[in-house]
Amino acid sequence: MPDNPSDREVHNDTFIRQFIETFEKKDAALLGPFFAEDIVFENYGDAEIQGRDQLIDMWANIFRNFAQVRFETINQAVSGDLVIAEQIHGLGLSGKQVAPIKNLAVYEIRDGKIAAWRDYTDQQKARRLLGY
Repeated sequence: MPDNPSDREVHNDTFIRQFIETFEKKDAALLGPFFAEDIVFENYGDAEIQGRDQLIDMWANIFRNFAQVRFETINQAVSGDLVIAEQIHGLGLSGKQVAPIKNLAVYEIRDGKIAAWRDYTDQQKARRLLGY
């Protein structure tokens, strides 16, 4: 965050940190209030997902497949309505250890909701860590 963050930047920083904390609950419906209705999500290398309902469905499927989900923010930078976060996505399949997957997330906030979300992850390394 800048040295003298605006109220909007402080709010957006807190908003995204609260969003990340929500993942541990493994309840996709709890993510919905964070998303704009027309959100666009791109996980680098995968097809783009458009719309809140489709994104909630995607996370519901992920939560069903993973026994453990823990996201941690290492560093986060905010400039106006843009938030860039260095994260560790801890994903654990049933009976396996949690895989620490490094991720860079870019969030664009519009009217207090996430309107665009881009994740950048080395998917080959993530698959190796998960044991695929």
